[in-house]
Amino acid sequence: MKVYGLLVDDKTRCIHYHTDKDIVALKFKCCNKYYPCFECHAACELHEPEVWSKNESDELAVLCGICKKEHTITEYIGTNHCLQCGSRFNERCEAHYHLYFDV
Repeated sequence: MKVYGLLVDDKTRCIHYHTDKDIVALKFKCCNKYYPCFECHAACELHEPEVWSKNESDELAVLCGICKKEHTITEYIGTNHCLQCGSRFNERCEAHYHLYFDV
């Protein structure tokens, strides 16, 4: 799975968010591309981002940077770790959910 943006490693960390727990990339509805964060999307795309609607919560739109498993929006919002490899996700990402998902 290709991840776009200003990456610093192969675990989807970027120049904006690069702690040990910053290991998710999010698929943007507007361009169907995975980016590590909203800031990377803004830096690389010329269009405005679109959020996933509530009725699209079963879409595969979250990628674990460790094992590369795709999660649905519901799975991601419902947990703070990868459902396949158990890697912990950054719990502070919840503050940005509204930038990606209609929650």
